[in-house]
Amino acid sequence: MLPVSYNFASIIFPVQFLCFVLSFNSIFSTTEFDFGTLSLTSLKLLGDAHLSNGSVRLTRDVEVPDSGAGRVLYSKPVRFRQPGTHKLCSFSTFFSFSISNLNPSSIGGGLAFVISPDSDFVGAGGGSLGLLDDKGQALGFVAVEFDTLMDVEYKDINGNHVGLDLNSVVSSQAADLGGLDIDLKSGNVINSWIEYDSSFGVLNISISYSNLKPKSPILSVSLSLDQYVNDFMYVGFSGSTQGSTEVHSIEWWSFSSRSGSGPTSPPPSSATTLTNPTADSVKSPPPLPPSSSSPSPPSSSCHNQLCREGPGAVAGVVTAGAFFLALFAGALIWVYSKKFKHENKLGQSFASEIIKSPKEFTYKELKAATRCFDANRIIGHGAFGTVYKGILPENGDIVAVKRCSHNSQGKNEFLAELLIIGTLRHRNLVRLQGWCHEKGEILLVYDLMPKGSLDKALFEAKTPLPWPERQKILLGVASALAYLHQECDRQVIHRDVKTSNIMLDEAYNAKLGDFGLARQVEHDKSPDATVAAGTMGYLAPEYLLTGRATDKTDVFSYGAVVLEVGSGRRPIETGKAPARVSGNLVEWVWGLHKEGKLLTAADAKLEGRFEESAMRRVLLVGLACSHPDPLARPTMRSVVQMLVGEAEVPMVPRTKPSTSFSTSNLLLTLQDSVSDYNGIVTISSSSSDNSYIGLDLV
Repeated sequence: MLPVSYNFASIIFPVQFLCFVLSFNSIFSTTEFDFGTLSLTSLKLLGDAHLSNGSVRLTRDVEVPDSGAGRVLYSKPVRFRQPGTHKLCSFSTFFSFSISNLNPSSIGGGLAFVISPDSDFVGAGGGSLGLLDDKGQALGFVAVEFDTLMDVEYKDINGNHVGLDLNSVVSSQAADLGGLDIDLKSGNVINSWIEYDSSFGVLNISISYSNLKPKSPILSVSLSLDQYVNDFMYVGFSGSTQGSTEVHSIEWWSFSSRSGSGPTSPPPSSATTLTNPTADSVKSPPPLPPSSSSPSPPSSSCHNQLCREGPGAVAGVVTAGAFFLALFAGALIWVYSKKFKHENKLGQSFASEIIKSPKEFTYKELKAATRCFDANRIIGHGAFGTVYKGILPENGDIVAVKRCSHNSQGKNEFLAELLIIGTLRHRNLVRLQGWCHEKGEILLVYDLMPKGSLDKALFEAKTPLPWPERQKILLGVASALAYLHQECDRQVIHRDVKTSNIMLDEAYNAKLGDFGLARQVEHDKSPDATVAAGTMGYLAPEYLLTGRATDKTDVFSYGAVVLEVGSGRRPIETGKAPARVSGNLVEWVWGLHKEGKLLTAADAKLEGRFEESAMRRVLLVGLACSHPDPLARPTMRSVVQMLVGEAEVPMVPRTKPSTSFSTSNLLLTLQDSVSDYNGIVTISSSSSDNSYIGLDLV
């Protein structure tokens, strides 16, 4: 039974009022619940959804990138139309959620609050938030999405936004969360309020890190739900990943709906915590926000008790209170002094490390240049931050301002990026103009690239990118990587080579950027193992298994870029590729090469406007760089020589070779070994003593 909230204590004539309530309830229907009143039997978990430490996880907890989707619904249907009149019902919901990612650079997906006509449907993995099946279809829904993936197909404004979805994942209304300094992928708990008033036909969406609801919603939409809901619908949450380790957790949820005009009652109070000792219980309510009203005076019974104990008790209480107050004040002073010293030390260290950088900007300058970091100025997203178009007030120069994510990991990665790129000078690297470290923020200022990123030039431009420009771009990127790998004082491993990190100037010269994941190592020194970072489709197989990034893992990523540029296909195709085409680009081109049809991979949009010998050379270079055995891949210096015709492309076998890894080099357990989302990693013994493990990507 669902609780019905009425207060009978103040009713003078309870019998008469009870009769009124019964007649009232025959006309109006109320639904209220929260995590404090729910158990697993009240929830329906679909797909990858599961309980974990008292919260509901919509996607699987994996250490290597994977794709999947999950959904959790309140098990009983909720009335959305009044009985008899079919007028719309009002509703409100409050929930706390978090989105975390072991590998923040991997492609996410996000989650959505969903109103669905079906209690069994769960969508496919990918970027559709689990709202669509693998054919891009659904039974109809109303959803409020919290999207961590900028998907051009769905016309997303960026990879950190909230949107209203009506029977489509192309949002009818959307708002950037950067203006609220909210980062969906920060891992922090985020609160959201969604309220629909059927009397006025208005849907309000609010979001905050605080438990206090903001005064103004981030989205307020005039909306009649009449064409989108049935008499009864199911409510809950949906989430998905696309080759990612992103985890979506619902930490708290309350819901209230009422048929009839007027606002719904507020979400159930969290003042009372219902404990449930069983294993299938969900998390108890979050703490109440601090009240703005003055505290109530102590009750007379407590006051009388103190009086009876005498002045000694009062003096003891006062003394103890003064002691604890002094202790608290001392602790507070100590914490703030430590914080000040830490920030001061960080600032001094920061400045000393990057003294070689061209210029230190002020926060005021960059805030003015980006119009207070206006959402309309967003031009892209890096591994750990948002990139804004800026116009410097002092000289009118147009620049790109990269603002780091508001979390410790984002700032650490930004600092690493600055320390690395501040020492690099190459014509095919994005030039750093300067930096800023004020108000707890780190900002990097780069030259703005007029032609945008390579992936946009390949997949979003109105006209196909011509073949000569493609060749020049590939040569430029190869030159940049050869510089990083072999010509710097300390070798730089980029770890995130992909088309979206390759920028183009007005003459289509390539500029490799986004060093948020880059690492410096001594030449010829074995790198440390880490969690595999990067983007699925560009990651070398040995890197996924060992976590060791080397110059050869960058070479593999470059090979995927070469094949992407030559074929006009993304490294991972999701549901749009014909059945005869593998979803993995590298696997697909290897298959064509085996059949002697390598030129079939050439981008059809070029309509044959290229030299066949040049296209063949480029595709063979891509396959050579994508060789499963890292030792068989060429160096980037030799790749440059191949592209300019000074060296021959090495013999590329018709059949894709298999490779083996020594078990002493594997850092992941067999259970942790998961493929990219279109392949299957199979691990098998290649010798009787099990000293080697063979890797086959099917």
